Amino acid sequence: MRFRFLCLCMLGLSLNAHAAFSIPGFELVQTAPVETSLNNPDLADPVTIWCQQFDAAKTTIDIAQFYVTGEAGEPLEPVLEHLRKAGERGVKIRFLMDQHGLRMSNEATLTAIKSIPNLNFQLIDFGKIGGGIIHAKYIVVDGKSAFVGSQNFDWRALKHIHETGLLISDSKVAAQVQAIFNVDWQAQQLLAEGKPVPVLNQQVVAADESQSAYLVSSPNAYNPAGVGDSETELPKLLAKAQQEVYITVMTYAPLSYSVKKPAPYYAVIDDALRAAAQRGVKIHLMISAWNTGKPYIDYLKSLQVLPNIDVKVVTIPEAKQGFIPFARTLHSKTMEIDGKIAWIGTSNWEGGYMNTSRNLELVIQNPAMAKRLGELQRQLWNSPYAAALDINKTYPKPHPATAK
Repeated sequence: MRFRFLCLCMLGLSLNAHAAFSIPGFELVQTAPVETSLNNPDLADPVTIWCQQFDAAKTTIDIAQFYVTGEAGEPLEPVLEHLRKAGERGVKIRFLMDQHGLRMSNEATLTAIKSIPNLNFQLIDFGKIGGGIIHAKYIVVDGKSAFVGSQNFDWRALKHIHETGLLISDSKVAAQVQAIFNVDWQAQQLLAEGKPVPVLNQQVVAADESQSAYLVSSPNAYNPAGVGDSETELPKLLAKAQQEVYITVMTYAPLSYSVKKPAPYYAVIDDALRAAAQRGVKIHLMISAWNTGKPYIDYLKSLQVLPNIDVKVVTIPEAKQGFIPFARTLHSKTMEIDGKIAWIGTSNWEGGYMNTSRNLELVIQNPAMAKRLGELQRQLWNSPYAAALDINKTYPKPHPATAK
């Protein structure tokens, strides 16, 4: 069985060898939900990329995830097989997962990961550090290449969900991603020893916008040297917009994701969007149908009535096999500004992601990448899956199985 899936993955690598839209240092990666018209032949899929990364590893693989879940015969299985092969040939693997992700994880997948040779699996309660969770999804290989994207280590994210990521070969950015992993791995060890985790930044760290591509992260207090603050950078980029902005994100609201009722107000992003629209910038915002529950839908309607803001709700139809919990949705977290700037990351656009949780975002100031990302967004915007938000419509409450 293991050999069969290994062969299938290798076949996929061969078939997809031509699929590569890239600029120096970065390759755009997409998951298009099966049985939709959203596939792009020039964009590689994460299964291919992750298998290639693991096969190329010489010394180390570091992986950080919120949760993990697989199914027999589904796309995560060959990924785990290639990760196992890396461990068997002596590659040292560290796997860091947030403790709060256990409830969403599949026990069989956890067992399979923990059984991989040379793999050190650790849980971290990031709530004891920044107050949120490890929500970032990324991989670092040999400290020289990395993958950052919206794809969770979840078979559904590799087959049934709209996702966007980046393969990173830029050595400076990859080193920064490695530094973030090292900070969080050390934090886990300190927590396990009952020791405090030191704050790294007392002041907000500005991103180095002189670079054509740069990494920003959250929370600012626990970013390593040289990594800017994503919560500060997003409004700054929106303030630079002059003509048009396209945004795809699973959830959007000026509220903090919280167990508190009512949820705390969080206006950082909302204020920036409204300010851009007020000065004439056309804002195109796509959100998942999971975002239509109250009070979120009311905030979205308050945007839709404004000049220069258009909101669309994306609904991915049920798969032929029937309902799949926690699947068939928009999960990408991307922004394109004026055909000049691309933003690709792991944060939803509400409180709790860019201020208290560990998330990573890439800013690429490159017209070619911005144009290709914009095309990907317009493909979804103009598809039959995206419908204009109707301010007079009473939207159904999202299915209770469709949790974040």
